[in-house]
Amino acid sequence: MINLIRQIRKPKYQSLNIIEIIKDNLINNLNYLYSLQPQAEIFPVLKSNAYGHGLKEVCKILNETQVKMIAIDSFPEAQIAYKNFKGRVLILGEMPLRAYRYCKLKRTDFIVYNSETLKYLSKYKKRANIHLFLNTGMNREGIDNIEDFIDKNKNYIDKVNIAGFCSHLAEADDPESNFNEKQEALFFKGLEVLHNNKIYPQWIHLGNSGGVFLLKNKILNAFRPGISFYGYNPFKSGANEDINLTESLKPALKLKSTVVATHKASAGDKVSYGNSLRLEESTNIAVIPFGYFEGLDRRFSNRAKFLYRNKENIIWVKIAGKVCMNLSCLDFKNREVKVGDQVEIISEIKNMENSLENLSEKIGVLSYEILVNLKSNIKRVIK
Repeated sequence: MINLIRQIRKPKYQSLNIIEIIKDNLINNLNYLYSLQPQAEIFPVLKSNAYGHGLKEVCKILNETQVKMIAIDSFPEAQIAYKNFKGRVLILGEMPLRAYRYCKLKRTDFIVYNSETLKYLSKYKKRANIHLFLNTGMNREGIDNIEDFIDKNKNYIDKVNIAGFCSHLAEADDPESNFNEKQEALFFKGLEVLHNNKIYPQWIHLGNSGGVFLLKNKILNAFRPGISFYGYNPFKSGANEDINLTESLKPALKLKSTVVATHKASAGDKVSYGNSLRLEESTNIAVIPFGYFEGLDRRFSNRAKFLYRNKENIIWVKIAGKVCMNLSCLDFKNREVKVGDQVEIISEIKNMENSLENLSEKIGVLSYEILVNLKSNIKRVIK
C-alpha cells in the first residue's frame, strides 16, 4: 500500500536515454594510474559532472576505493560531492568570495590563484586549507611571481594552512613537447622559494592526465587525472611509448537510446530538416529521442553510425538527415525495427566505430567535448 501511494504521488519514470557507468572499468583505470605513480595520491577530477559520467554516481564508486580527495570546479559541485563522497574535496575553480563561507572547511581544500582570495580565506585562519597555484607558462590563471607574492602577502599566508602547491601543464597531450620540461623546471623553482620561506606543503601536484604518464620526479606526490581516469587516451595520436601505455585504460561510459517511432520511407523521399538526405532506396526509418540538446553534435548528421542489437542481428545504422534538437532519425535499410528497441550511441569498446574516440575523430573534436555536452538530466546508472 505504501509503495502504491508513493507511485501515485511520484510515478516512476522510465528513461528513454541511459548512460551506463561501468564501475569495474573506472576502478581499473584508477588502480592503473596509481601503479604509474606509486609514490603519489590520485585526485580524480570530477568537474563538469564528472566529465559527463555523473558526479553523484562517480562519487559513490570512489567511496569504495583508496581515493582521499577529489577535484571539482565550484561550490554547486561541492554540494553534490559533500553528500556523496566521504573524503576531501578540492575546489579547482575561482569563486565569488562570498561563496567560500558556505563551504565545509573541515572537508575542503581550495586552489588559490590571487591575493584577493588569499586575504578573504585568511579570516578563517588555519581552518582554511589552500593550495597555491603557480603560473608556469600557460598564462591562464595563477601566481606569476611566487617570491613577490609571498613578500606582499606574508601576514595572510601565516594565517592559513598551505596544504598544497600546484600548477597545470599546457601541452601534456604532446609527449614530444619540451614545454612540459620548462614548466616543470619553473614549478620546482617555485617550490624551492616556498621552502626557503619555511613553507612545506603536504601536496605537490603538477600533473594532469598526460602528466601521470610523463612526469618522473618523485617529489610530485599527487596527480589530478581527468580524461585518463575515465578511460581515454590523453595524448595526440602518434607513435610514442607513453601513448602505448594508455592501452591499459578502459572507457567507462556507454550511452543507449530507445526507438520511439518507425516509418517506411520510399526511394526519393527526404528525411529530417532541410531535406539534407534524399533516399536512394526504400528503407525503414527509426527515431530516437536523442538530439543536439542531449549532446549529439549536429556534425554527426548523415555521418555517424550507431549499433543496434536484437536476438538475431548486430547491425550498424547511420544517422539519416540532420540531427534535430531532441530527435534523430536512423536508416535501418530493409531491416526490421520496432518501437522500444535500444540503440547504442557510444560504446565502451575502443575499436568499435561508435567508441567515443572514433566518434570524436569523425567530426574533429576532443573527446572531452562530447562527454561534457551529455546533459545532466540523462539517467545515469552504475553497472
